[in-house]
Amino acid sequence: MWDRSRKAWGHVPNGPGSGAYKSTDGGASWTLLSNGLPAGANVGRSVYHSGTIGACLTARNGGVSGVAVSQAVEDFGVEGQGWDEMLLGQKWESAAEVASIVVGGLVADFPTEPVVVNLNVPNLDVADMKGWRRTRVGVIPPRVMATAVLDPKEGHEGSYYVRMSWGDPVSLPIETDGGAVEAGEVSITYLNRLAEHDHDGAETSMERALTDALREAGASA
Repeated sequence: MWDRSRKAWGHVPNGPGSGAYKSTDGGASWTLLSNGLPAGANVGRSVYHSGTIGACLTARNGGVSGVAVSQAVEDFGVEGQGWDEMLLGQKWESAAEVASIVVGGLVADFPTEPVVVNLNVPNLDVADMKGWRRTRVGVIPPRVMATAVLDPKEGHEGSYYVRMSWGDPVSLPIETDGGAVEAGEVSITYLNRLAEHDHDGAETSMERALTDALREAGASA
């Protein structure tokens, strides 16, 4: 929700009432959300598991545009959420300023069709950012798992801890969301709708198996 006013003597683009609000009664009442921005860039394969982006996709189904905002965490790559001790140096004000600009621009000129924008901000002062880039969702993780070992839990037979170690960091392509953030740029990614994948050609083994099973059961296939 944007608290703004424009009069002949002045313009207030983001007043004190601006912020993210939640309604659980169809808009009869609203509650200001004050838990802060998600810590850890929401890029690459993590996009598929993001509740923030899921909320924006759900809103688009109702004809509402949405912007999912996340900020990179230092010393933990760009994919995944940050730990508490890594958040001490977070420049939250930078992410908030960038988000304010992006959302303000969206509100000032709404697209004809609702959009979902995944906005990722590097953990830098705004003056130190290298610019912004329209990106695609990356498929290469910034680190790959080197080993995973099952460690039995003492006193819990059949239960294990999974001890993982990570390989060396990978340089991500600059045209991807993670690569842009690693390079100190703001990443803007437009996410499309979930849609079917066209499959041209002969019937697959999976489809043949289903056809045979339905016929054996007496169904018309």
